[in-house]
Amino acid sequence: MTLIVAVAQISVEFGDVAANARTSAALIREASESGAKLALFPELSLTGYDLGLFADPAAWVGGDDPRLDPARKAAQNTGVTAVVGAAYRHEDGTPWIASLALLPDGEIHVHGKRHLHGRERDLFRPAGSGRLLDVDGWQVALAICYDAGVPAHAEDAARRGAEVYAGSVLYTLEETRRIDLHFGARAMDHRMYGVAANYAGSGPGWVSCGGSGAWHPDGTRMTQAPAAPGLTTVSLSRDQLRAIRDKDAKAGYPRGA
Repeated sequence: MTLIVAVAQISVEFGDVAANARTSAALIREASESGAKLALFPELSLTGYDLGLFADPAAWVGGDDPRLDPARKAAQNTGVTAVVGAAYRHEDGTPWIASLALLPDGEIHVHGKRHLHGRERDLFRPAGSGRLLDVDGWQVALAICYDAGVPAHAEDAARRGAEVYAGSVLYTLEETRRIDLHFGARAMDHRMYGVAANYAGSGPGWVSCGGSGAWHPDGTRMTQAPAAPGLTTVSLSRDQLRAIRDKDAKAGYPRGA
């Protein structure tokens, strides 16, 4: 059994949730045409990563936000689970950096960033571990940027049965090596696939290193996007995943060794 994942490495219209949702919808449809069942977008993809934007209430979204409708309907119409990034405010006012999983049944699953850093701590609150997504029978754990830099985050996901560790991220030029190290290590340590969607282009105070793609459960890179915007697809094999896990079990290696 295989899972085709589409990783969207994009540049955005900073602060324009509606425009970015429309762009996301087009990419979700493109992902579907390639056979993908999961489409992954960068951290805060509906606004762009600019923390100065969030003084404006219009930069925040809620679950019933009509600006999400184009992307939400694209997920419904194609059967693709699409993971977009937003500043999300719960009904009780709790603010999250969130991944919004737009599900084929029309529901939205809100997953929050667990490990905040820098100025993020002034604007947002850390989330809990969240639940795994069932995507075409695969168990997918979501991560948001620095979550992948904290080994315990992936360890918790693996313990709960994750087969895919899917990161919505921003890694800058100075962090080019880190994206490969983080996702390669998380994949290898826990014998699950790693996938990451990074930005293309630049924003206030940063230039993205690109490099979106996927990592095999043995830790090697499977795909690597160039610096330009675009959609990269990769096919994940459950047979290969089971084979490497079975080999470890026969050798007596504990998971994570």
